[in-house]
Amino acid sequence: MPFVPPGFDVPITYAWSEFHLEPLGAQHNQRDHDAWMSSIDHIRSTPGFSSEEERDWPVAMTLEANLEDLLRHARDFEERKGFTYSILDGDEVIGCIYIYPDRRSNHDASISSWVRASRANQDVPIREALAAWIDDVWRFSNPYYAGV
Repeated sequence: MPFVPPGFDVPITYAWSEFHLEPLGAQHNQRDHDAWMSSIDHIRSTPGFSSEEERDWPVAMTLEANLEDLLRHARDFEERKGFTYSILDGDEVIGCIYIYPDRRSNHDASISSWVRASRANQDVPIREALAAWIDDVWRFSNPYYAGV
C-alpha cells in the first residue's frame, strides 16, 4: 500500500505567518547545514528527536554528508515514500518537517519537526501551524505528530 494515494497532490509549498515550506533539496544544503550544526543540542531536546534509543542522534555532519542526506530526502519525496520540507523565514532555513510512514501499527504517518536553536521560541507555534496544515491538507486517518 502506498504511503499516499496515487491521486493525492502532494503540496509543494505552504505559507503561514512569516514562514513557508519548500521540499528539502540540494539548494538548501549550506543553509540547512548551518541550522542543523548550530542546533544539535536543541534538536535532541525536541519531541520526536529525544528518545532514549536515539540519544546520540542527531550527529554533527560534514557539508558533504548533509548534502547526501538532503538528496536522500529529495528522492523519498520524488518517489512518494516520505516528504521532508525546509521551514523557511524568507531565505533562512530555520528547520525541517518530516512526514513519513509510521512504524507503529496504530498510526498511518509519523511527523516530526525541528527548528534551529536561535528560533527555539517558535518551536510550539510552528508545530501547531504545521499540525493544522497536516489535518487540513493531508489524507491521513491517524497521524502521529511528536509534541502535538
